[in-house]
Amino acid sequence: MANTNNLPLHQVRADYDRDTIVVYQAYRAEIAEPAVRAQRFVEPFSLNRMTWIKPSFLWMMGRSNWARKPGQEHVLAVRITREGWETALSQAVLTGYERGVYADRADWERQMKSATVHVQWDPERTLAGAVLDARAIQVGLSRHVIADYVNAWTTEIRDVTPTVRKMADLLKEGRKDRAAQHLPRERPYELPPHIARRLYRPGAEN
Repeated sequence: MANTNNLPLHQVRADYDRDTIVVYQAYRAEIAEPAVRAQRFVEPFSLNRMTWIKPSFLWMMGRSNWARKPGQEHVLAVRITREGWETALSQAVLTGYERGVYADRADWERQMKSATVHVQWDPERTLAGAVLDARAIQVGLSRHVIADYVNAWTTEIRDVTPTVRKMADLLKEGRKDRAAQHLPRERPYELPPHIARRLYRPGAEN
């Protein structure tokens, strides 16, 4: 993974290949274990409520407290198609008004009312858990697009909780270098200009 100390403010960073990208979610065992067995999300996963996907492993670690937060004991690495990922982002509306992305606040409010995908940028984390100025992207999929995420975009679901817990133990022991060896290979994901314009104002990526 790239050095997280000198990152652009707004930049999608992810583990990806030519056709797919990895996003992370954390769930309780009742949702995670059936999903891994079926290699798709199944009941009791709900298709009728918003679900958030995140390509930043370290942000997910901060959010789930290394798979120790109640209800987030299983961290899933969900590999989805890049076509699906970019389809979602092409529909995205930011969760807060951003001057330069929208014509004015009324324009943002109008788009929010019909938004099927939400995006917010949250502070990125370091391996040690420090909060950075750089932002990590979160993508909220509404019930209008979740079925596509589950049935068309997802190609693999892996439970990476054993690795997460091993890393947490290594960090607790002060063995940061050993823990870092298990980090996924995240690198900048270049977005088509028409999609990038929906996610941050020109110049705000730096």
